[in-house]
Amino acid sequence: MKNNKIVRFLIFLCVNFLALGIGVWLMQNGPQSAWYMELNKAPWTPAGWVFGVAWTSIMVAFAIYMTALSFKFPFAHKPIIKLYALQWILNVLWNLLFFNQHLTVVALISITALWLLIGYLTFKYLKTVKYYSLFILPYLIWMTIATSLNAYIVFNN
Repeated sequence: MKNNKIVRFLIFLCVNFLALGIGVWLMQNGPQSAWYMELNKAPWTPAGWVFGVAWTSIMVAFAIYMTALSFKFPFAHKPIIKLYALQWILNVLWNLLFFNQHLTVVALISITALWLLIGYLTFKYLKTVKYYSLFILPYLIWMTIATSLNAYIVFNN
């Protein structure tokens, strides 16, 4: 049983980091681009290095959360897999929309949907995974911050 948990954790971790890798690839040089540098950004925008640390920590914690959740249902439980896949797609898509295509309003819609989805996962399965829900909270908190940063850019540029 313990080996199964390790295997599932590693699968979720790899898939999470795949999303981050594809997201970085899709955004190209977005955070250093003239377009982004010239935007009027929120005063609470963290330093660039914070994003890498935050996302790394979030994806490790989210892999722990998803591993715990995956053991509460039959293997490859379709509703959870669908939610996880949708989260993955929205996470990757935001980088393309915001940094690559400069579609800040569409990116805001995408990130708001992602925030709502993470909130849904958090509260829908709170009683199911109990204290493991602490591992999804960094994702929810970060999505709240990220959504506010995107919204600030939309409303102030």
